Amino acid sequence: MLTIDVPTRDELVRRVAESVPALRSKAAWSEENRRLHEETITTLAGAGVFRLRTPKRYGGYECDTRTLVDVAAELARADGSTAWTASVYWIPTWMACQFPDEVQDEVFSTPDVRVCGTLSPTAMATPVDGGVVVNGRWGFVSGALHSHWQEIVAVQVGPGAEPMPIIALVPVSDLQIVDDWHTAGLKGTGSVTTVAQEVFVPAARVLPLGAVLSGQPASAASAASAIYRAPLLPVASASSVGTAIGLAKAAREAFFERLPERKITYTDYESQRVAPLTHLQVADATMKIDEAEFHAHRLAATVDAKA
Repeated sequence: MLTIDVPTRDELVRRVAESVPALRSKAAWSEENRRLHEETITTLAGAGVFRLRTPKRYGGYECDTRTLVDVAAELARADGSTAWTASVYWIPTWMACQFPDEVQDEVFSTPDVRVCGTLSPTAMATPVDGGVVVNGRWGFVSGALHSHWQEIVAVQVGPGAEPMPIIALVPVSDLQIVDDWHTAGLKGTGSVTTVAQEVFVPAARVLPLGAVLSGQPASAASAASAIYRAPLLPVASASSVGTAIGLAKAAREAFFERLPERKITYTDYESQRVAPLTHLQVADATMKIDEAEFHAHRLAATVDAKA
């Protein structure tokens, strides 16, 4: 069993804050190439971002939800695509911890493993000896281009049985990637489509979706840890909300950077900063950001307390 010193929330936020210049320097490249730069992945790994939801026994941090909110907000100050992709990785990584311990041993044998995924049941699974065979496709899979595994959802239909939604873990190398991510914003997330054609998934890597949704892990080790006992949908919501807060803060920072040299057209103001309207608008924006952050922290506290 691997054990390490787990950094505090403040330490993790500090690490990310120190990485902001490096992440910002690759943001334009990521937008142009519709995927994160490899140096961005290296920077995130160095800051420990991929370990936030990994179990401690595999060298992870098992961070609470409040930490996810604060780290994502800091990442989004640098680049929205980077923050969103990191947030998306946290959710399927948490879901991987619902699987039996031997499956986790395989998944987390890769240092800084990255797991992408979606909750869309846009595939079919057919029971076979030893597991299921999956056919289908999933859209908007953020971070797939840099992932080792994908968490998939499919509908299992067997002879004489009612259709049942399942969740499964599949190596990304078993899937086909369709490069169809052409959008106006967050291009760097690389939210492509993935396709399964006759992909066999062993039974150990298949769980009923209902059990995961209700917070019933198939892992004895995960059941002993509070963060893996929370219901999935609140966990997913709280994991991703920090990105929006960080983007708002980044917009305010950009406004202040441009403010000193900006005039107000068709007025006598030589600088926006001396106009009372500017003060009112900045105050209103700051209040809304603070309010959003308050609600995000309250959501995170609720999820953590429930667990």
